[in-house]
Amino acid sequence: MAFYCQEDSYATELSAEVVSCTPAQLHTDNGGGRKETLSGYNVTLTDTVLFPEGGGQPDDRGTIGETPVLRVTRRGPEAVHFVTSPLEPGARVLVKVDWQRRFDHMQQHSGQHLITAIADSLYGYKTTSWELSRGGRSTIELDAAAVSAQQAGAIEEEANRLIRRRVPVTVRIIGTDDPEFEQVRSRGLPDDHAGPVRIIDMEGVDANMCCGTHVANLSDLQAVKILGTEKGKKNKTNLLFMAGGRLLQYAGRSYGAQRSLTALLKSGPEQHSLLRDLAVLTARDFKTRPQRDKLFSLHRKEGDNEFMNIIANEIGTEVTVLFLTVGDEKASGLFLLAGPPTIVDHLGPQVCQILDGKGAGKAGRFQGKANKMSRRGEAETLLREVVSARGEE
Repeated sequence: MAFYCQEDSYATELSAEVVSCTPAQLHTDNGGGRKETLSGYNVTLTDTVLFPEGGGQPDDRGTIGETPVLRVTRRGPEAVHFVTSPLEPGARVLVKVDWQRRFDHMQQHSGQHLITAIADSLYGYKTTSWELSRGGRSTIELDAAAVSAQQAGAIEEEANRLIRRRVPVTVRIIGTDDPEFEQVRSRGLPDDHAGPVRIIDMEGVDANMCCGTHVANLSDLQAVKILGTEKGKKNKTNLLFMAGGRLLQYAGRSYGAQRSLTALLKSGPEQHSLLRDLAVLTARDFKTRPQRDKLFSLHRKEGDNEFMNIIANEIGTEVTVLFLTVGDEKASGLFLLAGPPTIVDHLGPQVCQILDGKGAGKAGRFQGKANKMSRRGEAETLLREVVSARGEE
């Protein structure tokens, strides 16, 4: 069955009946490696306006009555809502969605469909997976060894042309025995899927099986921006992008950071390329050393996240562990720990704690803000001890 949120992605509330309410626990990760287990209840309803996670899209947030919903998951044909207060089976309740979060997910998800379709039609690059990040840049994994800057630019240009054309996006329901089922693009159905499937149809552009929520017209995307590419796994390429309101917020933050950097460097934006050039030269200097340390540690007063990530991308993190920081060496700043996931995923939260910071990470990168850069030496000592010990194994 399709939930109400899948029938009308723009609906913000729904009256429904509580079907069941059973004790449950929710395991959460609050960032910085801090895990928490909450006791509460799993609630099922006759229908829901809250989307359960699926199709690469995170779940919605919202309320059932006055009770906040902290997680929504799909269990076969049911949506399971985790709440911390019990609800009476048979009770009539009003379910409301956090619209800002929902619409952001709609924009990013529809943006992914659009970019995926264009990359396939222009260059034959198939999408093998994608990830909708929570608030940052999202990632599309393409089955291509490399995507040039010219190709990325052409994909972006075509995507924004179609947005300006106001291409309609419709949702259709078909059965698995429908001849069209074998023709539409899909990465497969979940093992526990039952019943008909949803087709997200961008008129004249793409038709794709998907369970997620989407915009009704490409004009609601406002704009998409391809931020760059990264080397992916197994000879694939990651395409990084943002769409809609998230892109506008990113532009605003970038402008604010640019103004701050201009004041810091006492120079115009055209001088910021010097930092990027310095990052590349720093990385190349390390890579040309006859004997490379397993840990590359660097602190600069001037710099930003882009500066640190350029160094990490240029050096590579398959073997080397990188500990990079920028900002006031005695107060606050930014940090990046990058390297093999087995090391970074374990030590990232510890480094964050030493620096009295806030951060998050995955897949071999952990970065955030440090409030006590004066303790950088302690963090570096820990890293050197662990890296040295692993090197002797």
